[in-house]
This record gives sequence, structure tokens and C-alpha cells, in this order.
Amino acid sequence: MDNVFEKLNSAQREAVSHTEGPLLIIAGAGSGKTSVLCYRIANILNSKLALPWQILAVTFTNKAAGELRERLSLMDIAQGNDTNSEIGYNTAGSPADIWAGTFHSTCVKILRRGIEDVDYKKGFTIYDTDDSLKVIKACMKDLNISEKVFTPKSVYSTISRAKDRLIPPEEFEYEIDGRKDAFLQDVYSIYRLYQKRLKAANALDFDDLIMKTVELFETNPNILEKWQRQFRYIMIDEYQDTNHAQYRLVSLLAGKDGNLCVVGDEDQSIYRFRGATIENILSFEEEFNARVIKLEQNYRSTQYILGAANGIIRHNTQRKPKTLYSEIAGAATDKLQLHILQDEQEEAMLISREIEKGKGKGIAFGNNAILYRTNAQSRSVELALARMSIPYRIIGGVRFYERKEIKDIVAYMSVINNPFDFVRFHRIVNEPKRSIGEVTQSEIEHLSIETGMSPIDVMERATEFPSLSSKSKILTKLADIFIELSRSDEERSLSNLIDDIIEQTGYLKMLQSQGDEGADRLENVRELKSAVVKFQDENESATLSDFLEQIALASDTDDYERGEDRVAMMTIHAAKGLEFHRVFLIGAEEGLFPSFRSLADPMDIEEERRLAYVAITRAKRELHITTAKQRLLYGVTGRNPLSRFVREIPSEYIVVNEKICRGGVSPSESKPFKKKEGYLSNSTKARRKGQAGGRTTPVSTTFTDGERVKHKIFGEGTVLGVEEMGNDSLLEIGFDKVGTKKIMANFAKVEKI
Repeated sequence: MDNVFEKLNSAQREAVSHTEGPLLIIAGAGSGKTSVLCYRIANILNSKLALPWQILAVTFTNKAAGELRERLSLMDIAQGNDTNSEIGYNTAGSPADIWAGTFHSTCVKILRRGIEDVDYKKGFTIYDTDDSLKVIKACMKDLNISEKVFTPKSVYSTISRAKDRLIPPEEFEYEIDGRKDAFLQDVYSIYRLYQKRLKAANALDFDDLIMKTVELFETNPNILEKWQRQFRYIMIDEYQDTNHAQYRLVSLLAGKDGNLCVVGDEDQSIYRFRGATIENILSFEEEFNARVIKLEQNYRSTQYILGAANGIIRHNTQRKPKTLYSEIAGAATDKLQLHILQDEQEEAMLISREIEKGKGKGIAFGNNAILYRTNAQSRSVELALARMSIPYRIIGGVRFYERKEIKDIVAYMSVINNPFDFVRFHRIVNEPKRSIGEVTQSEIEHLSIETGMSPIDVMERATEFPSLSSKSKILTKLADIFIELSRSDEERSLSNLIDDIIEQTGYLKMLQSQGDEGADRLENVRELKSAVVKFQDENESATLSDFLEQIALASDTDDYERGEDRVAMMTIHAAKGLEFHRVFLIGAEEGLFPSFRSLADPMDIEEERRLAYVAITRAKRELHITTAKQRLLYGVTGRNPLSRFVREIPSEYIVVNEKICRGGVSPSESKPFKKKEGYLSNSTKARRKGQAGGRTTPVSTTFTDGERVKHKIFGEGTVLGVEEMGNDSLLEIGFDKVGTKKIMANFAKVEKI
């Protein structure tokens, strides 16, 4: 380890050598935190403070967990040989046996060993967002709640936030200031029914994985104590993005030895919309009486890039003071480039030509990333790249496991694994077509819940139920297929199971009848088989449940392959944890970035600023920022001023290019950023003339407190407050059916009654 320590800077060495008690590592972007985590684990093992299975390392993605294991496997680490885990975990004491994974995958492992203690069966299914929304819709239908009044997504989001705060259905509050809120009251009813349906299906959604684990620990002290003894050392990465439920889980597990090390950067906390609580990291030092070590040396980017990032983030109030620095000085040509363009078409043209020129200079396509605030911005850039035959890949688009044919086959596998999985059963019971309609499906589910039998058992005994007698021949035949497919894994490999599914269910014949489209879909099914083969090769004792678990917990960035020579296109959120030689950050305009919805709340602006910080620090050597004088987006042409975040970049780190011609962009005549104040002030004047917010129409309607108004989705309500904001008004409206909301009058097209 002495040789290892020589490679680390003083702050990194301090973090690696501190093993006992609570520790907060503030790790700035590109500061080598993964190396620190690996070396810290290696130090614990070499010092014989713990065996591998006694170390829990929680990462933000499965890919990060895999990288951690891979790095550790290459190190010369002292290995134990103790199989005495109280949890019954089989380990030979190698680094590969460290518990490394995401919060969700870690909780799945724990629940597989004890979910019966919270009244679930072992073979539970994990529902993704699409599955959960289907259950929500069914609940709303049963409760006669129209989707036109409340969208299933808004209901699901509200339930998810409640679970983040560990609020069960019976404790869900639907009153605001002593008054019942119509929306929350309906969510309360939906939430209760939703959980009953999940329970009947022996299914958990993503939020349940953590919530049920916390419930398991809080209601079973003996089980908690076993897991506390199991994990002597706990390390949590990306702690700034944890929510209350995750905080509670960590607090419980670390409650015995107190050897809790959290690593994070509050300046990169960008998941507030998912329930992340930045206060977790800001209050950690005081709450746990923890030692704090800051990693401020960046090994990724030039000082120009870091200077810009520091200049922006220092405007935030919710942060611990630190300044990133780099010994990669960079040349004067490495300054950030701000391109002021006429519209989104010129923006796309500039990006594609810069990438093409870079290719001629030896910069591979795969070393370029195009980052944007919203997915809608990608359209014009995609067209420009396609015209110039530049290969690209959109991260966060339609993922492989979201394709219809893949979801169908996975649904068959899920029902084989868990016959009570009603959502997946409904998906494939009539796919291919078998004349089993909605009425019959609903009756099967009703009988299943009433008798306690699975839908497969109900179909097998269809002749015994008068309501199913007319379909009994079809149903018993399908039941026989499922029974045959459900033979034990010892008799059939997972890859052969896929072959049997598509052949015996008629799915293969259906695809073969669909011509070229069916052939493409069949290729995807065969690719699924390849994924199964690879999974089995890497996991010798893998079961069907294990494979389905891996699919359920996969993320977009887990699929990202750095070796591909294609330009990467993604939202800034999706870029977290990645790095590129050259980054194009597009759409740097007020109302777009920062987003329009964030303008009314200072805390939302701070999160947007952190998002800008993340975007900038993805770049290693080059960063191009684009802004358009006008932009067509969502069918509206907007003229927005330059983003405040660009204005916050110190002038010595950025140059401005504004020589525009329709045939292309020639940025050869660059001027210092500070000399562009004329343009900036003109933008300010334009905003004052009513051109901000993406709208060119003057405000013609004013609102006052007490007025009755109408919104096309929320219905009628009363204005409770008015705040003028540029060319629009922020209205606080008490709606008759959905409660109080704050919305922008022009943007939302609010009308007086």
C-alpha cells in the first residue's frame, strides 16, 4: 500500500488512511473519487480490519459498481478465507465478494433473504415505471377518477415522493392548512388501492425496494442487528443525490459500528425532482460528528474549464466552500467558446461542422458529446448530423429493454417466475392474439384475487368457473403452455427458455408473418438471448429471477459503451458521471437553461446552476456553448436572452464568436467575452420590450386577487396572488378540483371567466 499511497495527493491519502468513524469526503468533479474508494477498501482489507463480505459500497449506477469491482480485482489485496457470514452469504474472501451495487440492487439482495417478514413472498417481481403506471390507471378506473382531471403520471409522482419520505398509504396527508385538497384526497384513495394491487401481485415498485427494506429493519430489530454485524464498513457514493428513505436506510445500517463514509459533491446535486435532498450531505458533518476531507484537485479538465465552473457555482448559497483546480493548464486556444447563432438550424450546422473538422484533426466521433437541457432540442442537431453522415447515439432514448417485443418476452419470463404478476400477465395473455379480451382478463384477475390462486391456475381450472366456461378451451391450452414453460431451471437453460417461449406461445410465428418489421423485431429477440448467454457466462449459478432483477435495475448509462465511435447526444442529467474530450452545451438561453419552470424559485435556480456546473465539468479539453437569437421549440418561436450562467463565467476563461452566415459559421474572428457587453445589454433591452420567456406577443391580460379564472386542464379557480415577471404573470390559483397551484398566466393560457 505504500507504493499506492505515493500515487495519491495529500487529501486523497488522508481519505484512504482514515478508516474508523464517520467520514465525509467532499469530492469535486474529476477529483479521483473512484480511486479513493478503491484504495480505501484495499487499505481496509490489507489492514485486516474486515473481510470483503463485511464491506458495503453503494454506488449510483450498476456500471460504477462493476468498475469498482474490476479495479479491486486488479489490486494486490490480502484475501481472507472466512465463510462465517451470519446472513449465509457464500464468500471465499476475494475482492469480488464485496457488496457493491446501487441502493436498489442492495435492497433487493436484502429483501430476497427476508421479505417474508414484511408479509411478501420470496419470488417478488420488480415493477418499472411503465408497469406502475398501468396499475395506477387501473386503480383510477376502479375509483371512477378521470385521467382528464388527474394524469396517472402526476399521481404516480406524488405517491413516489411520499415513499421517498417513508409515508405509507394510511399516513398520507390530503389536507393543506386544514382544508382538504381534491387532488391529494384522490391520491390517498389511489395510493391505498395501488399498494393492495402490488401486494396481490407480489410485486414491488422501485420506491418499495428501499421503503420495504427500512420497514424490515424497523419492525425486526434482530434482523437489523444481523445486517449491522454483516457490514462493518459502509461507503456511500454520490451522497448528495440521496433522499430521506435512503438516508434512513444508511443510518440504520451504520447504527452499530458507525464506520460510515459518504462521498459526494453538493455542487453536483441535480436530482431534486426525483426527491433527492441536498440537506443530507450539507448536514452530515454536524449530524454524525464526522471528519471532513475535501478533494479539490481535478485530473480531468483544463484550468479554463474549471475556472468557468468555479465562476458559476460560487453564486449558489447551498454549498460548502471549495475551489477546483487543475495542473492541466491548457493553451490559450482551450478557452471556452461561446457561439452566438441566429437560430437552432445554424446551431446544428455549427456543431456538425466542428465535429467534422475535429475528425480531420484526429478527434474521434466518440470523443464528442452534445448536451441539452430538454430532449426536444435534439431534433435539429440529429438532422444536421445525419446530413453529414456523422454517426451518433442518443443516450436515454428508446432503450433496448423498452422495445415492445423485448418487453413482451420479458413479460412471459416474469409470469413464469411469478405467476401472480397481473400486469405482465395482462400484457401477454392475448399477445399473440388468442381471443382473450379485456372482460375475460378482468374476470381471471378477479377470480385469482378471490380464490388466492394464480391467473395460470385459474385458467387451468377454467371449466370450474361458469364465467370462464365459454373460453375454457383457449384458457386451458394457454395454461398448459405456461406450466410446461415453468419447468425448473435445472431442466432448461435461460437461453433455451427464450426459444421455447417464442415457439410454444406462437410469438415466433407472429413475427415471421410481419415481413421486414417482424424480422427486425426477431433480431432484437435474438439479441435478448445473447444478453442471457452473457449473463449466464458471468454468473454460473444465475436463475431466472436473477436475470429479471438485472433487467429491472438497469439504467441508461449502464448501456453506454465508451468504445463506440459515435457522437453521444444526451440530456445533462444523463451525462452525470461521464466525461468527453469535447462537449457542446447547446441552448444557453434564459427560459431554456435555466428552464422556464425554475425562474420563480431561487432553490430551483440553484439546482439549474448545479446542472450547468455538471455540464461544464464533463469536458476534458474543449467546451463549446451555443446560444440562438431565436429558437423554434414546441411549435413556438422564442427570442430569449443569453443564459445567466454564461454571464457568470469570468471573462478570462471564455471567448465569443458571432460571425454568422447562412452558408455556415466562421468563428475565426473571436473577441474577448467582456467586449460583448453591447450584445448582452441589447438582450436585456429586448427582454424589457417583451421578448423574454419565448413569446413575442405583448401581455394583454392583467389579473387581480379574487378573480375567477379557467385553465384547460385544472378547470376553474380563484386567483389568490399575482406576481409580475417580465412579460408574464406568476399566478397563485386556488382551483376548485385540484387545489392550489402556481402557474404562469401567458404560458399556461389562463383565461378570465
